[in-house]
Amino acid sequence: MEFPDRIGVMILSGCSLFPGAVQPLFIFEPRYRAMLAESLDTHRLFCLAMQRPGAARECPCQIAGLGVIRASVTNANGTSNMIVQGLARVRLGKIVQTKPYRIQMLEPLSAAPKESLALDALVERTLDLVDARLRMGMRLPLEVFQQLAGGGGGGDKTSVEHCVRALRGMTDPGAMADLVTTLMLSEPEERQVILEKLNLEDRLKHLVQFLVAEVKRARKSTDA
Repeated sequence: MEFPDRIGVMILSGCSLFPGAVQPLFIFEPRYRAMLAESLDTHRLFCLAMQRPGAARECPCQIAGLGVIRASVTNANGTSNMIVQGLARVRLGKIVQTKPYRIQMLEPLSAAPKESLALDALVERTLDLVDARLRMGMRLPLEVFQQLAGGGGGGDKTSVEHCVRALRGMTDPGAMADLVTTLMLSEPEERQVILEKLNLEDRLKHLVQFLVAEVKRARKSTDA
C-alpha cells in the first residue's frame, strides 16, 4: 500500500497506535473534526502520535502510528466516533501546516525480516512471561487477543493455553511483540518505547524487561 508523503497528525497523551491494533477514538475538537473530514474524502488514513511526556507545549513523539479508518459515525452535534486500525510505524518530519490542524511529512518505517537463535530465545521468554502474567489473573479481552493473534477455531478460546498457542503460531515476531505490548503493557511510556524500536531483538528485549516488571508488580500485589 502506498502512503502519502504528508498527513494530518492527531496528538494524544498516553496513546500509541501499533500496526494491526484497533483503536476507538472520539473526535470532538474542531481541528480534528476537519482532519477527519479531509481523510474520509481522500485516503482514509489517520496518523496518531503520543504527546511527548514532560513537554510543556503540544509536541508529538517522532515515531507515530499510521492507520486506516475502518468506521466513522458522525453524531448530531458534529462530533464523531471512529475506529482506526494501525497499518505502519512512521517517522514524523517537517511541519508543513499548523492550522486548521497539524500536517507533517512522514516516512513509513519497517523492520527487515531476521532469524537468529537470540531472537528465538527472546520470543520464548516473552511467551513464558505472557503465560505467567495471565495465570496471575490479568484481565484481557481474550477473544480479541485470540482473533488478533490469528489462532484457529475450536477449543476454549478464553483459556491461557489457547492465547499462548495463538501467539506461538504467529510467524512475525515483531507483530507478536506489538500485539502483546498493546494488550499487556499498562504504562503509555513503555508502549511508546516498543513502538520506537525497529530492530526486532531490541523490541523484544525491552518487551521482556517491561513484562518482568509487570509480573513482579502483580506478585507483590498478590502477596500484599
